[in-house]
Amino acid sequence: MSRVPLVDISPFLHGTPQARDAVARQVDDACRDSGFLMVAGHGVDAALMQRYERMLRAFFALPVEEKQRIGVTRDSNRGFRGRDATALAHSRGDYTPPDLMERFTTGRSQIPDDDYHRQRAHNHFQPNRWPEDPAFAATAIAYYAEMERLAADLMRIFARALSVAEDYFVLYCDKHISHLVANYYPAPKEEAAAGQFRAGAHTDFGALTLLNPAHSPRGLQVQTADDGWEDVVHQPGSFIVNIGDLMARWTNDRWVSTMHRVQPQAPAPGMGATDRMSIAFFLQPNDDAPISCIPTCADAGNPPRYETVTSGEHYQMKSNRSWIGKKDLPAPPSSTSSTATITGASHA
Repeated sequence: MSRVPLVDISPFLHGTPQARDAVARQVDDACRDSGFLMVAGHGVDAALMQRYERMLRAFFALPVEEKQRIGVTRDSNRGFRGRDATALAHSRGDYTPPDLMERFTTGRSQIPDDDYHRQRAHNHFQPNRWPEDPAFAATAIAYYAEMERLAADLMRIFARALSVAEDYFVLYCDKHISHLVANYYPAPKEEAAAGQFRAGAHTDFGALTLLNPAHSPRGLQVQTADDGWEDVVHQPGSFIVNIGDLMARWTNDRWVSTMHRVQPQAPAPGMGATDRMSIAFFLQPNDDAPISCIPTCADAGNPPRYETVTSGEHYQMKSNRSWIGKKDLPAPPSSTSSTATITGASHA
């Protein structure tokens, strides 16, 4: 039986204090057990989700030369990253073959013009790089905004579950450096190499992840307490939520940042291979947010286990390990208007 429960969060968003407490307890139980849950009642428009999924599939169907027109550079992870560029297991020191995926990454689009953001523009607030169709950018920006809103709602639930004020995390995340990442796993044409996965075993870096598997109900696996692996079967319309490294540190390991991976799929005799796509929002707190033990998660018999680390330091360390060949990429383009052409993408 799956250890990843489905939690309806609408009673927290619209219910009584007693209903809010009940949701917080369900979330606390899931975060203590597997670090994974699925959330329904989230309020994200299904039509927006479907529209962005269609546009992403149209983009990933382009020839690689077209996609590379908005490829990442060594100084920016915004845009397209092709095969053999990522190995998520490297982020924890397991040097596996590259992951069998392509990625498209965006960050925040409406950046305040102030000293704080200008000083960090090089590392965290680079311009996004968009396909040519203006509807793509508009849809991606709207989707990102909904993920920001849902992540903020979940952080309020987390705070209530941890017996701190519901706005406890707001000042840690009001200048967040979060990413929206579409992972595309092409249909396999050959057997994976030994130790190779669509996404290698890893933990996520930040506070929480919101995952939309985009009609890919199977493939994601979470590690069990006995070092086995369990399938996560997605419930349509829900988001998969998992705890990241920083939330585990914040909670002094009361909540767990669990290893997970996406299985390779070898072609089976007489059966066609299938592709897979997922859309993930990684809530990464402010670059300079100090992550140290929440007071309610430690006592005399359970002192803080981790030294304070900033969100930005932790992210850069983990990201740099998993980005293969970063130093060999081209310098940033002189113009931020590079585009890839998607014919009819807005109507795909």
